[in-house]
Amino acid sequence: MDLLPWMERWHMLPPEGGVLLCAVSGGRDSVCLLHYLATMPRDFSVAAAHLDHGQRPTAGRDVAFVRQLCRELDVPLTVERADVPALARQRGVGLEEAGRMARYDFFRRTADSLGAQRIATAHHAADQAETVLLNLVRGTGMQGLAGIPPVRGRIVRPLLETSRDDIETYLKTHGLSHVEDETNRDTSLGRNRLRREVMPGLLSLHPGAAASICRTAELLRREDA
Repeated sequence: MDLLPWMERWHMLPPEGGVLLCAVSGGRDSVCLLHYLATMPRDFSVAAAHLDHGQRPTAGRDVAFVRQLCRELDVPLTVERADVPALARQRGVGLEEAGRMARYDFFRRTADSLGAQRIATAHHAADQAETVLLNLVRGTGMQGLAGIPPVRGRIVRPLLETSRDDIETYLKTHGLSHVEDETNRDTSLGRNRLRREVMPGLLSLHPGAAASICRTAELLRREDA
């Protein structure tokens, strides 16, 4: 797996001597991304950030796992806990949106404190395909159909064109473990229902469905620009 051409194309790398902050949940995607960034030849520093959403009794397990991973990779880690259910009530939004708001606020504050020029998240090709489909069924214009941007301000997404299979292969090749977020099985959440019930049907119609949707999103992103 070579992410460098994609990262260079979209100017995702911080300047020489700079800092790249990697968002790490402990799941397979963020473990893959952190390991790749921490072990690649580079002239910048890598740091990690983990947010406990205050929603699961197993959150302490995730924190411990990420701490150990960062120790092994010699990557400094910042951990914070948020009360996402309380935030959702305060803002009048759903748990998914409140969690997203809490995460990005935490990442930006942490990046500011570290002087990080880039914040890397582990969104990958399947996330992109799911986002495009969700935007489509909810109703959207060109920008929504273009999906997740590779770069938005300081936020960069090095895995955005990487398939779930390639991530799994990377983890196996490097002997990396990860933790599973039990809420990912909750099909009352729209994205989980799409991932577990709709995408398998689309993939049975066409095995390359996710990649095709991502290519279309890329074309629409160019048109929108």
